[in-house]
Amino acid sequence: MGIRKYNPTTAGRRQSSVQTFDDVTTTTPYKKLVKSQNQIAGRTKGKITVRHRGGGVKRNIRVIDWKFDKLDIPATIKTIEYDPNRGARIALVSYEDGEKRYIVAPRDIKVGMKIASSKKKGEPSLGNRYCLKDIPVGMEVYNIELQPGAGAQIVRSAGTCAVLMAVEGGMATLKLPSGEVRVVMKECMASIGNVSNPDWRLVRWGKAGRTRMRSIKPTVRGKAMNPCDHPHGGGEARNSIGLTHPKTPTGKHALGVKTRRNKTTNKFIISRRKSKKK
Repeated sequence: MGIRKYNPTTAGRRQSSVQTFDDVTTTTPYKKLVKSQNQIAGRTKGKITVRHRGGGVKRNIRVIDWKFDKLDIPATIKTIEYDPNRGARIALVSYEDGEKRYIVAPRDIKVGMKIASSKKKGEPSLGNRYCLKDIPVGMEVYNIELQPGAGAQIVRSAGTCAVLMAVEGGMATLKLPSGEVRVVMKECMASIGNVSNPDWRLVRWGKAGRTRMRSIKPTVRGKAMNPCDHPHGGGEARNSIGLTHPKTPTGKHALGVKTRRNKTTNKFIISRRKSKKK
């Protein structure tokens, strides 16, 4: 996939860019693997629980196979399609027994190529899925399980991959896209390669209208509000927030506060990801 820029005929066009979709082979999804979804708009029982959500273009869900539980049955790539619910491309695969499923397409996959999933050691080619213990050290992997049989849980977004660093004892060491190094059980399965569409992060939306079509509503600074609406609100002209720490609209500390609560898996993390310095 590439990025296309238009002539700056309007203010929105001047800053925006779009995907070329030259890697997509069909615009018609496989109907049996498409289902509708209801608009939630960040609300629970009518109350806003997630701000800045709502509206947007109606999108249908493509049912993605995360389990890859058809073992030792080769599958052929039939189409590569656009999925409105994710940045990565999806591929329609057809197994030899006639069943069709959607998968997240790996980078550089082509129509007609074959992939397979197996718990036995096999050829480490693009798109094939094996246990981590059967994948050569140093290879890039994606769609990784955290528990055997749980299905792909991490490294699924566009253009990402993890690197298999070592397999020792009963654990495999992975370096994740965030820079975090952690271990998982070597019986967990992963797909070989990178997730497709790495240029997704280079798209510039350019104007508010395109962002609204993605169901993202405008965000207003807290210091631009009144004191009754936000802890940062009030004051005259360009004043500071007047607080020791930034706060959320409900008064909790924000910006830099650690939100990780799952301490049971800390033992699997060798080194945490590094925060980006501004």
